[in-house]
Amino acid sequence: MNMKPGRNFADFFGLKRSIVGMLSMVILVGLGERMAERFLPVYLLALGGGALSIGMLNGLDNLLSALYSFPGGYIADRFGTKRALLFFNLLAMAGFAVVIFVPRWEAVIGASFLFLSWTAISLPATMKLIASALPKNKRTMGVSVHSLVRRIPMALGPIVGGAMIGLFGETLGVRIAFGGAFFFALLALLLQQRLIDEAHQDVVERPEGNPLKIFRKMSPELKNLLVSDILVRFCEQIPYAFAVVWAMKTIASPVTAFQFGLLTAVEMVVALLIYIPVAWLADRGRKKIFVTITFCFFTAFPLVLLASRSFEALLIAFAVRGLKEFGEPTRKSLILDLSPRGESAAMFGLYYLLRDTVVSAAAFGGAFLWMAGPAVNFLTASAFGAAGTIWFIVYGKDLPSGEAVAKGGEAE
Repeated sequence: MNMKPGRNFADFFGLKRSIVGMLSMVILVGLGERMAERFLPVYLLALGGGALSIGMLNGLDNLLSALYSFPGGYIADRFGTKRALLFFNLLAMAGFAVVIFVPRWEAVIGASFLFLSWTAISLPATMKLIASALPKNKRTMGVSVHSLVRRIPMALGPIVGGAMIGLFGETLGVRIAFGGAFFFALLALLLQQRLIDEAHQDVVERPEGNPLKIFRKMSPELKNLLVSDILVRFCEQIPYAFAVVWAMKTIASPVTAFQFGLLTAVEMVVALLIYIPVAWLADRGRKKIFVTITFCFFTAFPLVLLASRSFEALLIAFAVRGLKEFGEPTRKSLILDLSPRGESAAMFGLYYLLRDTVVSAAAFGGAFLWMAGPAVNFLTASAFGAAGTIWFIVYGKDLPSGEAVAKGGEAE
């Protein structure tokens, strides 16, 4: 009887052994990643790289996220999630090692081909694991818990990384942070291999490797979600890499690295506080309204950021940025709901391949917009967000939770 509350808690949140192993990986790798990667724009400047090197890094982040998404889904289908996640962690660790031992901005850009890949290449595998390990009526909660747990290291990592920069400087501090990232990734690798159940490998003997054939199976509803998502991600990525430069280098009262870590923590805490209540509401209502509200917050952030010239004002801006996570788990579960049966990982990977390939242009272009002026960068970003929001309001699928569960029979 004493174990029943614990079992009920685990059942409500879908905390099976394999899910716990995956969440442990998300926390540990994410902590290391956010300790180091969030300050890379400042690190590149310290190593002699200019604004174009920052734009190149941010553009590569989006481009590699796109290019690696579909192979990530294929590898997860072909070899199973457990072996796929082992391979993905080893890639990230190799990239961390290069940054630690080669303090040159060119080396950072080269290593980014390895460590920037982890989140994108592993996401289809983690979504596939959720779909394999949990019943269909727990899929939205599983995605929400994954999204919530991801924000824990996003909140803590920049604070630790900012403290290291404050103690050891912008070059040595970032390298030490990458050393911590390597250690956490190694620990995550050991835990995920121990905890993820072989029964949840869900290997597909002959997965479809042709993205064109997968694309033909993409429904019109999913295509409309993709179009709106692309426009909104333009809004996010145009100013993304320059938010830290704006806060620490541009405004009249610049913040310290530690203060910027606190701003990022505020963003993540706000996101953490809304995940479970919104997941509970989304399971009992229609999904479109939650995704629409999310897109509105994406659109508002660049405008609020432009108006923020002090630490106190930036606190408000980053709280708004945290609110953009309002309907993100709902959007991800909607992708799974609208995916064809037996091909959720491949379709999820294809969706991100198409989205991030196009959005990478925004990240590269953000550098040129920044050189034209921060206001040009931020206002252009918000215009794209407004266009994406309007597209989704007009053409987006309004899928109620009951229909989503019913369509679970059509999705893996």
